[in-house]
Amino acid sequence: MDSDPCVNCPFCDSSLPSSQLPRHANAHFRHLDDDFDPPSAIHPSPNSPLQIQSIGSRGGGTSSDNGECKVNEEISCLIGSQTRSKFHKVEEGLIALLRNCLESEAGNSNSILSGYVDHFQCLESEDAGWGCGWRNIQMLSSHLLVQRPEAREALFGGSGFVPDIPSLQRWLEIAWEKGFDAPGSAQFNHVIYGSKKWIGTTECAALLRSFALRARVVDFGPKESHTLPHPTLDNSRNKANAHNIVKRKAKNGDAYRVLMDFVWNYFSDKGSIRFGQQRVVIGEKMPLYFQHDGHSRTIVGIQVQYQQNGILQYNLLILDPAHSTAALERSLRQKVGWEKFIKRGMHTLKKPQYQLCYVDPGIASQKEMEELKTIHSVFLEF
Repeated sequence: MDSDPCVNCPFCDSSLPSSQLPRHANAHFRHLDDDFDPPSAIHPSPNSPLQIQSIGSRGGGTSSDNGECKVNEEISCLIGSQTRSKFHKVEEGLIALLRNCLESEAGNSNSILSGYVDHFQCLESEDAGWGCGWRNIQMLSSHLLVQRPEAREALFGGSGFVPDIPSLQRWLEIAWEKGFDAPGSAQFNHVIYGSKKWIGTTECAALLRSFALRARVVDFGPKESHTLPHPTLDNSRNKANAHNIVKRKAKNGDAYRVLMDFVWNYFSDKGSIRFGQQRVVIGEKMPLYFQHDGHSRTIVGIQVQYQQNGILQYNLLILDPAHSTAALERSLRQKVGWEKFIKRGMHTLKKPQYQLCYVDPGIASQKEMEELKTIHSVFLEF
């Protein structure tokens, strides 16, 4: 048996020994536009979830090997063809501008923010009305690429940039092919590329988990809503029933406090944050993908305002894909009108169900990767 079998290059179909594949494939990347960062995962580390280890078995392996080989070829091609997403880059960063605004506010308050995040807005010519889920994945990815070195190496083949929506759609299809969230994949008939269908936290988790990231999903709602479809699915009667239940509970003003408490405990790391003389702290936690019926946004922090009557009033600090980045930046720089873009108090929460997605630190082992293929959410009752 040949110890170094010949394989085909996924980019030009040239036949060459498998040991020469990384060097040969990297040569293709040198012809990419200068605007792109050079992908690094074509020569993956031994622990990389994208390691191309079964290409040499082409033509002589089992059907399982051939299936894995096909997926690995798709990954290699996508690493070379994916496109960087265009977005309005904010000098200094939006989080730094938001911190300045929060610190200049009157009143007695404390705020916790995630680290670096870029804002990705839906565009009328591209994804208006359906792309918010993808834009939130882009926002989370922008944070992970800057703040977490292990995620930067794993995400999108080590490209170092946030891909556009069509590229993300292809990455999600690959996640499905690898067995992540099989029920969710079936709901989309295993195809999402080129589609304008809404996605939500489950798709976000499946995509990120396929890169060995520990994405988690949390559900909020009345007990009766735990058996209902996720907010991205259409089931008007059940949604109406859940909405009526929450509406009744909301009369005492505490229906959504469990969600606010969760977000505060998440960003404050269950009380480990110490403010000292600071009113605003940049914490260690990543942003939260925030899903509800009809829309999704990204929570980049939370503010607590101390009222004279002793009551704590929380404000979620949110980046909305439906907003213009340029308008958001202008309001933050001028410190005028930024609250209407960013702040969302408990009185603004009116939906019967909400979901959050976040990513725990670290890279999953191969054994854990198998467990991550099945997405279980934590349910917290309103």
